[in-house]
This record gives sequence, C-alpha cells and structure tokens, in this order.
Amino acid sequence: MKFGVVTFPGSNCDQDMVYILEKVLKQEVVSLWHKERDLKGVDMVVLPGGFSFGDYLRSGAIAKFSPIMNDVITHAQKGGYVLGICNGFQILTETGLLDGALLHNNNQKFICKNVHLKPVSNSAAISKGLDHSKAYSVPIAHGEGRYYASEETISKLQNNDQVLFKYCDGSGTVSDSINPNGSLMNIAGVTNEKKNVFGMMPHPERSSDPILQTKDGAMLFESLLKHC
Repeated sequence: MKFGVVTFPGSNCDQDMVYILEKVLKQEVVSLWHKERDLKGVDMVVLPGGFSFGDYLRSGAIAKFSPIMNDVITHAQKGGYVLGICNGFQILTETGLLDGALLHNNNQKFICKNVHLKPVSNSAAISKGLDHSKAYSVPIAHGEGRYYASEETISKLQNNDQVLFKYCDGSGTVSDSINPNGSLMNIAGVTNEKKNVFGMMPHPERSSDPILQTKDGAMLFESLLKHC
C-alpha cells in the first residue's frame, strides 16, 4: 500500500509516522506538503499528530483550509483511505469527514501518558483484525482530546459500528474512572459510514517500534494493511 503523510506548519509527528510505515512496516511512503495539490497516487492519506498552525482558534480549524485538504476530501469521497492521528483526527472533524468534535480535556490540562484501548468496531479495517477481548497499550499526548457529539450522532455511530476504540483499563474494562479526558462513552476513535476514513486521538506510531518494547500500535497498522 502506498501512503502519503501530510505535513502542516506545526506538525511534529509526521517523521515518526513516515519512519514506522517505511522502516518498520516496509510500506511505500511519500511526504506531502500542506500546500500541494497532488496526492501522488497514494492509497491512504495520513494526517499526523502535532499542533498545526499552533492550534490557533481551535485544533485543526486553520489546517482544514490548507490547499491539500480539498484533494484529501475528494480522495475520501471517492472511497480512498484517510487516517487522522491526534491533530489529524481533529482536522478530520473540522472538515466534516468525521462526525463529532474534540474539546479541551475535562481537567483543562495537556495529558501525555500511556493508555489502553479496547477495539470496538468489527467492520472497520483498523480494528477488525484485532483481538476484541484484549486491551492495547498506546500513548496519548493532547490538550484537546475530549470526544463530543450529539446524542443522535452517538446513537448513529454505535448503530453503524463506527466506534473504533474506547479507553479501557489493562484488562479491557471500559469505565468512567479510566477515561483520561472526559470523552463521551470513552470514545478514542471513530470512522465514517463508508469506513474508509479513520480518526483516533492515541498515537499508534509511538508504540510500533520493537525498540520501545511494545508492538501494540503496529497491530493496528497491520490490521489496516490486511483489510484495506
């Protein structure tokens, strides 16, 4: 699969993503500057983590106007794959490619720590290949990661199997006490109705290299590669 990793002013996880995809997962990767209008024939566009445009106004609110986003939206509308991690997830909600919004964490502080994720969706490529009885250790690093959506939207996401991951404890139990940021229903990631656009706040690229003593994040990418 050919991946394209977009860099915005303020992105800081783009090279981490390129490294994992290219060196660890052995995939073809091209770097895409936010002012470009050519996706270079990629199968999947990746919007990485960071602080695009300094998170001014709202996280992702300015990045959605970058020239490349018009082509990313068209790519998604034609069935192409898009993955947004952390700030990338925020950008996807700002563009409307994914439902909901990412608000300030309920403690109003930046949170950087390892969390556990429970796979939920049985039909989305990024989660369907995972063991749904297992908790996967993946780090978070965000100040605006609290997922919010209307009751109607939450109901739709659940009915359509669009919730990708929920925050849980090490045994896979989902509870309010383990929720790191106040996200509704402990939601850590969602997909669209066609299940070709994926967004999540945790950083699987930071738990994919064996040198870090964990490959839980790599399992998410391997599920993508197998089912896309």
